[in-house]
Amino acid sequence: MNTRTPVLKSRLPNVGTTIFTVMSALAAEKGAVNLGQGFPDFDCDPRLVDAVTEAMKKGLNQYPPMTGVPVLREAVAAKVSALYGHAYDTTSEITITAGATQAILTAILAIVHPGDEVIVLEPCYDSYVPNIELAGGVVVRVPLTPGTFRPDFDKIAAAITPKTRAILINSPHNPSGMVWTKAEMQQLQDLLDPTDILLISDEVYEHMVFDGRPHESAARFPGLAARAFIVSSFGKTYHVTGWKVGYVAAPAPLTAEFRKVHQFNVFTVNTPVQYGLASYMADPKPYLELPAFYQRKRDLFREGLKRTKFCMLPGEGTYFQCVDISAVSDLGEAEFCKWLTSEIGVAAIPLSAFYGNGFDQRVVRFCFAKKDETLHTALDRLAKL
Repeated sequence: MNTRTPVLKSRLPNVGTTIFTVMSALAAEKGAVNLGQGFPDFDCDPRLVDAVTEAMKKGLNQYPPMTGVPVLREAVAAKVSALYGHAYDTTSEITITAGATQAILTAILAIVHPGDEVIVLEPCYDSYVPNIELAGGVVVRVPLTPGTFRPDFDKIAAAITPKTRAILINSPHNPSGMVWTKAEMQQLQDLLDPTDILLISDEVYEHMVFDGRPHESAARFPGLAARAFIVSSFGKTYHVTGWKVGYVAAPAPLTAEFRKVHQFNVFTVNTPVQYGLASYMADPKPYLELPAFYQRKRDLFREGLKRTKFCMLPGEGTYFQCVDISAVSDLGEAEFCKWLTSEIGVAAIPLSAFYGNGFDQRVVRFCFAKKDETLHTALDRLAKL
């Protein structure tokens, strides 16, 4: 009998254990405050849990429509229309997804054919590149401007070829916290206007934009909205990252192709959470007040970092703060993060992990989506620096 497991040719040969797994494990081993991975350590609004519980008790526990329950799609469309002035049809243009990561993969699988080129702006969220590779696409990496992380349109334009199928953007930007401006979105619109290039706009931090700035959703710009899959996340907005529910808004022809893949990818998303979210969204205050909620935490964290030798980069949005470590250590980013976790007791993430070539610019990222006492503990430890 042959008991040998067949040798498998990997679809993702370059993917190994992620830095997030490594740093979280090290943080747990050392008893460090984990400011590495991007998730809150506080609870969501009890009213949201009550709304989901009520849906379960009502017996809303069987398969929902593949596209998402109508009341949640209607709530999403109403929010987008109110905030960004673009009316999406709830039947043919809004789809509920099993989180934003699934939404991005599904969009890529729907539009990218083998050999198509997809532009990503580095540093970028770690799922983008493997998603493109799984679709048989060719990843075209364009760096954001080091230090400011603003888009370089000369470099983006130079990367466009007849094979370019799509470009993937992310604002507010993970990992840097940079927020695209109206002028930058208009410049992107002008650049794409003469092309058939599609846009995937990752807007999961849309409600975390600070200092009075607006979030410039692709939905605001008719030339972008007409070619865009706009992705967002209830998990980020409502402090329930573990629920893994998001949505995609896109024109009907794009949504039709998206749903073909979605149907056989996850089919649909759990029913009671959808109804609970729809009920909770009747009150816009939680997402309208989220910028102030996280800006206070950002300001608390930045004030504490003034006691260190870290050089803070601008924190325009998201719940991440990046710092330059040059005045603190001669170590590279990854080694510094391991040292910081082991010796100081605070875990961070190296920005080099978000680049394909491991570009090290002496910058690391902290997550401040934590209880105040968690942040104070971390800041007291960091003050040793």
